[in-house]
Amino acid sequence: MSRERRLVEAFVQLADSLVEDYDPVDVVQQLLDRAVDLLPVDTAAVLLAREDGELKVLASTSEATRWLELLQIQAQDGPCVQSYRDSERVVVEDLEAARDRWPAFAKQALLDGFQSVYALPLRLRADRVGALNLFSTGAEHMTEDDLLVGQALADIASIAILQARMLADHKAVNGQLQSALESRIVIEQAKGMLAAHGDLDPDAAFEILRAHARRSRIRLPELARAVVDRTVGPAEILAARPR
Repeated sequence: MSRERRLVEAFVQLADSLVEDYDPVDVVQQLLDRAVDLLPVDTAAVLLAREDGELKVLASTSEATRWLELLQIQAQDGPCVQSYRDSERVVVEDLEAARDRWPAFAKQALLDGFQSVYALPLRLRADRVGALNLFSTGAEHMTEDDLLVGQALADIASIAILQARMLADHKAVNGQLQSALESRIVIEQAKGMLAAHGDLDPDAAFEILRAHARRSRIRLPELARAVVDRTVGPAEILAARPR
């Protein structure tokens, strides 16, 4: 299937997800999966800004990426943080050359095997929402067309969040976004429990958890809460996965 066709299908699926009472975490996770599929990158993450400007990791496709995002938040510096602050794309095609600019981030990213990073702002006009961050382990660099596709996906994420602000009062939206961030924490806890029970790496545990939620037609945060509360056991989820 051509990339053009996959791109059209991605936009249709993401647009279809923006229905009443949609789950921001699930929409963003779909976006990240599509970004990795459509672009010459290996993993992706989204930083979301709270009302007070504090950045949080909303979603990621790998543990390595999530920790790199947390490292940048802690240091208050790095390409992804800079992209949010300046509301501009930040392209780092050679992380080795970025050691002086972002010492801690570049060192860890290189240790994780990444060679390049592309940070794209989540924004709509004057509204800044966060940043979409794409990491690559290969020598191939993103072209200008690739960056435009990435920015289009980032724009969808921005619209998904800002649409909620138009449909609900300010307090309710802040509560929704805060709930989304809290859901992320519960999902991480459930993922860890599943990984420990099944002797899995965290990425595999997350995929199994998400697949079970889709098969059961349960929202991912609700399933994660059930696992953390022990109303659904990790063994039950592992036993139900397709062979």
